[in-house]
Amino acid sequence: MLLKIGSKGDDVKKLQEKLKLTSDGTFGPNTEKKVKEWQTANGLNSDGVVGDVTWNKMFVSAVVTEGAHITTVVGLSIEKLKGTVPDSVLAQIPDTAIKFNITTNLRLAHFLSQCAHESGNWKYKTEIASGKAYEGRKDLGNIHEGDGVRFKGRGFIQTTGRGNYGRFSKFIGEDCVENPDLVANKYPLASAAFFFDSNKLWTICDKGFDDATVTSVTKRVNGGINGLSDRLKYFKVYHNLLK
Repeated sequence: MLLKIGSKGDDVKKLQEKLKLTSDGTFGPNTEKKVKEWQTANGLNSDGVVGDVTWNKMFVSAVVTEGAHITTVVGLSIEKLKGTVPDSVLAQIPDTAIKFNITTNLRLAHFLSQCAHESGNWKYKTEIASGKAYEGRKDLGNIHEGDGVRFKGRGFIQTTGRGNYGRFSKFIGEDCVENPDLVANKYPLASAAFFFDSNKLWTICDKGFDDATVTSVTKRVNGGINGLSDRLKYFKVYHNLLK
């Protein structure tokens, strides 16, 4: 997320509505002025630029309830998924949403539907295959003997390869190269969201809830349309619950 003087589009409109400005979708001097005022009032660096920190504080905030467990995120209807998505997954959504720009129910529905399919309806967090097929794959950063098996797919969207484990480690602040099982056991949802955020899939998700949009997201996740009917099924269930 990066909005500044000259930016245009729906995100600018959403920002302007939040700031009680005319939502013309063009980030001009008046919008910049209001952003600076909002940043100052909320203890942020008042540079007039809306990056991830400003956006998330403006639109996505955690609510802490009894026992200090974060259970909801303002703007997301997570509680409506209870009974359909496992509780263990629901518990990961708030922190993941804040870190990786899941700011709308539409984004959440697209994201969860892809995760559900890729993980066999939340059953698998580690690739069933051995990973030997990835041995020597320099495009995945597998430059050492044994990297294929060591860095096989983990997480709900199968983070694969030394390079991808390394990039995720730098973001999350834990060494998943030294301990690859962290991706499956501690960060299965976060690693999937990192993939979405890093590959700018949210801009596709934002286009809508029709089959064509689900197909476009699928192509970015899968490289093709394998399992499209299953992904569509999950999306429709989640979208109907969340809207």
